[in-house]
Amino acid sequence: MPASPPRVAGTPAPHRAAEVRRLAEQFPRLIRLVHAFKSLPSAIDGRERAALVLLFPLTRLGPLRQSALAEVVHADPSTVSRHVASLVEQGLVQRVADENDGRASLLVVTDAGHAAVERLAEERTAQLGAMLTGWSDTDLATLTGLFGRLLDDLTAALPSDPRSPSAPPVPREQS
Repeated sequence: MPASPPRVAGTPAPHRAAEVRRLAEQFPRLIRLVHAFKSLPSAIDGRERAALVLLFPLTRLGPLRQSALAEVVHADPSTVSRHVASLVEQGLVQRVADENDGRASLLVVTDAGHAAVERLAEERTAQLGAMLTGWSDTDLATLTGLFGRLLDDLTAALPSDPRSPSAPPVPREQS
């Protein structure tokens, strides 16, 4: 049997290439659908929702500097600054002095901010639950596991991955 030709690192085996391509072609559709999903009717208006989305990483990762938050969410610092100002004004986030650098401040989610995160999570869960009623428990569990794995791999591929060796340590979510 002849030896297989050497593969270039990072390229899929020929039998996988068609599936990888199919997945790559589905990404733009996923992005469009995510944007459409965000525009569904909500108890929370769109402008406020954009700021509230910043509460999720702050809740998950713990207090962060505003610049670190902008990196985590891959957003322009000026946009994050406007959203943070709105969150502070609404009493959902507060700025506290960074113990390691008195000139800097950390963003900390308040009790009202945690309640807003819970409300958004419940709304998102209800919307997804309604859309997935026809899925079996097994299919849903498989999708959830594989989607999480895909997101982890996509995150690890980004240059600003908080898990990369050059990134400063980020507090991990408590279970």
